[in-house]
Amino acid sequence: MENTKCLIIGSGPAGYTAAIYASRADLNPIVYQGMEPGGQLTTTTEVDNFPGYPEGIDGPAMMEQFQKQAERFGADIRWGVATEIDTTQRPFKVKIDDGNELLAETVIIATGATAKYLGLESEEKFKGGGVSACATCDGFFYKGKDVAVVGGGDTAAEEATYLANLCNKVYLIHRRDQLRASKAMQNKVLNTPNIEVLWDTEVKEIVGEVKGFTKALNGAILVNNKTNKEFKIDIEGFFVAIGHKPNTDIFKGKLEMDETGYLITKPDSTATNVPGIFAAGDVQDKHYRQAITAAGTGAMAAIEAERFLGE
Repeated sequence: MENTKCLIIGSGPAGYTAAIYASRADLNPIVYQGMEPGGQLTTTTEVDNFPGYPEGIDGPAMMEQFQKQAERFGADIRWGVATEIDTTQRPFKVKIDDGNELLAETVIIATGATAKYLGLESEEKFKGGGVSACATCDGFFYKGKDVAVVGGGDTAAEEATYLANLCNKVYLIHRRDQLRASKAMQNKVLNTPNIEVLWDTEVKEIVGEVKGFTKALNGAILVNNKTNKEFKIDIEGFFVAIGHKPNTDIFKGKLEMDETGYLITKPDSTATNVPGIFAAGDVQDKHYRQAITAAGTGAMAAIEAERFLGE
C-alpha cells in the first residue's frame, strides 16, 4: 500500500494550484484527477477573466498549463477516481477505481461541482458555443446582444440581472407562474426594464448553426405549459441557472456538509471538521464558483496541509 504526505483528490484550478504549492513545500503530493481532468474549465472555450492572460486563453489550454506547472515541481499527477475514504483515523485510507489503495497523512479535496443542465441534446451540442452555466464567466461575450436565462431561483435571478447590465435584452424562462427567488431578487428582476420573464414556459430545443468547430446559437424553441403552443425567441446566448451538484458523494456521512452537499469548512480556512482533511474550490464554494477563487483556496489548502504536518 502506497503512503503519501499529501493526497489531492480532483484537479481543476483548485487541485492543480494545491499541487503546485504542496510540491514546492516538499510534500510530494499525489493527485488523482477525477472523472473530468481539469474540471469545468475544460468545457469552456475562452477564459477572459483570469489575471495574467491579457488576450484570454482556452479553458483546456489553461488547465494544461496548470498541470505542467505542478508537474514541474514534482507533483505526481495520475488518472483515476477516488471511490472510498476512511476518515476515522490517520493516515487516511483511500481507495482508487483502478484498485490502488493509499495511506495519506493529509487529504485535499478538490472534486468541484457539476452544473446542472436541462438534458437536451441540442443543449449539449452548443456547450461552449452559446450555452453556458456561468454568466459571470461568459456574459461579457454577449455584450449588446439578446440572451436567455433558464431557472427560477436566486441564482437565475442574479444571472439575469447581471446580464441585463451587459446585454440588450434578457429573457428569463421559468416553468412555473412565480419565481422561487427571494422577494428582493424577484423585485429586482421584475423592475429591470430589459428583462422579460416568460412564465409557465419550458425549453424544447436550442437552435443554431454548426460548421466544423464553429458553433453559432441563434435561438430557442419554447413551449408554454398552459397553452402547449410553441414559439421561438431569437437569442445568441443561453444561460442555464438551475443549480450545481457538488461532487461529494463519497464523503457523505464522513465529512460535514450542508443540505445540498457542499463541504463545510471552518471560517477563514479550508479545514473540514476532520483534522488533516481540507476542501478547496467549488466543492466548498457555492457563492463565487470562479477559477481565480478556486485557485486561491487551493493555495490555502496546501499551506494549511503543510502547517498541519509541521505541527
